[in-house]
Amino acid sequence: MAADHTHVRPWRMIERRKSRKIRVGNVEVGGDAPITVQSMTNTLTSDAKATLEQIRQLEEAGADIVRVSCPDTDSTAAFKTIAREARVPLVADIHFHYKRGIEAAQAGAACLRINPGNIGSADRVRDVINAAKDHGCSIRIGVNAGSLERELLERYGEPCPEAMVESALNHAKILQDHDFHEFKISVKASDPFLTVAAYQQLAEAIDCPLHLGVTEAGALRTGTVKSAIGMGSMLWAGIGDTIRVSLAADPVEEIKVGFDILKSLGLRHRGVNIIACPSCARQGFNVIKTVEALEERLAHISQPMSLSIIGCVVNGPGEALMTDLGFTGGGAGSGMVYMAGKPDHKQSNDGMIDHIVELVEQRAAQLKAAAEGEAIAAE
Repeated sequence: MAADHTHVRPWRMIERRKSRKIRVGNVEVGGDAPITVQSMTNTLTSDAKATLEQIRQLEEAGADIVRVSCPDTDSTAAFKTIAREARVPLVADIHFHYKRGIEAAQAGAACLRINPGNIGSADRVRDVINAAKDHGCSIRIGVNAGSLERELLERYGEPCPEAMVESALNHAKILQDHDFHEFKISVKASDPFLTVAAYQQLAEAIDCPLHLGVTEAGALRTGTVKSAIGMGSMLWAGIGDTIRVSLAADPVEEIKVGFDILKSLGLRHRGVNIIACPSCARQGFNVIKTVEALEERLAHISQPMSLSIIGCVVNGPGEALMTDLGFTGGGAGSGMVYMAGKPDHKQSNDGMIDHIVELVEQRAAQLKAAAEGEAIAAE
């Protein structure tokens, strides 16, 4: 990619792949739309109350889209209530039961997660596609290395990028042949190498939006690392329009990690981005415990801002120069508070956390008021 010298920091520019835009309910995916973050419920969908409670938690964490599994009639029956009460668009996860797809579309799904070639006869495929058209649903084609078609495995010998992309394009052709183009595709594997290679090939073969994910990535720590490596490299290259971090952990953690990946690449800005040193013998306060406390107490902030928490004056002033708010450890039990990159006032270590939380909340309120004012002025 050629350097863009019109940008203040051209080495931070990410040129996103040009994809067509689709809609998942009221959320745009692809094109110039922000990269969306999604997760999936793990409650029994037939238990509408429990599922809605988990969806609320995901909404509060910032989820743009939530996927819900619909394996049986009890689930699609409850889905109607769930879709009516949810504040974000829902994707109904359908694998082989074409009737569940029709029922979910009728019940209010914004998107169906299916593989058209896996749901039976041409008539069944047509019926599901017509249900999606009639009810304004988009479709996600979900190819997984662990469930490739037997014919492809026999021909290629094992799951490989070529087999995954061929599977995806075969499924896409079925939709295209029915004049249905509101679809996105994922080609996931638990191996980041296979995942990245498959998405790279797919990105060149078709212009639909791509749903990124390293599937079955693992527990919270290892899954976060694997997802950050796999999805981070693709996003850095401009590939990807919506993401799901697959963790064997609380689904809320998937949303948090997803936003952290996007924030690290400057692709989405939500909440407080805390820049903190790893701490050492020079620290003027307990950096690790301070950051842990601040992450917990600032989790409710959705307005984007940066906060530096540095233990001493070696790197503190320099980091504070680049952040909205900062605190740098000093001597005699106090440190310096920075506002907009400049030293503003001293603060004792004892009351530091409460003071920083207060400052962040004040700034968040100012940002919210400014955004609301701009919205009113634009009307």
